[in-house]
Amino acid sequence: MELNNMKSTPGSRKKQKRVGRGDKTAGRGENGQKSRAGYSKKIGFEGGQNPLYKRIPKRGFKNINHIEYTVVNLDKFVRVKGDKITPETLIEANVIKANYGYLKILGEGKLIKAYKVKAHKFSNSAKQAIEDAGGKVTIINNQKEETNNSDNKKN
Repeated sequence: MELNNMKSTPGSRKKQKRVGRGDKTAGRGENGQKSRAGYSKKIGFEGGQNPLYKRIPKRGFKNINHIEYTVVNLDKFVRVKGDKITPETLIEANVIKANYGYLKILGEGKLIKAYKVKAHKFSNSAKQAIEDAGGKVTIINNQKEETNNSDNKKN
């Protein structure tokens, strides 16, 4: 094979479109917005679909995995009757609302007596203060139980 015998693959070389040489539409097709003089597509235009810059949030960031905690300080335990502190007893004492979500105990304030406290989360200072007063800390685990589907699998 020599250079004078080589040819390009059929279809790889295309004739250039000759624009504005006297035909009726000057290579712009027939009708429509793009065939008119002065047309220029706006930056970000997506053919009428709501463009990306309008679909994304304009301010801040919302983490979909964020867990919202209702916080209660140790000094609020005085309102509760008895020595057991649970979300239910805090609702009865009007310390938190009924739709509290997750409960976190913070260490602000001093404890007068020993409490048995159940909550979803504790700060280190709260846990230390409760245990120093002779109380007990129990963490409520509200995560979904994972089911084992090993018996459903085919061998």
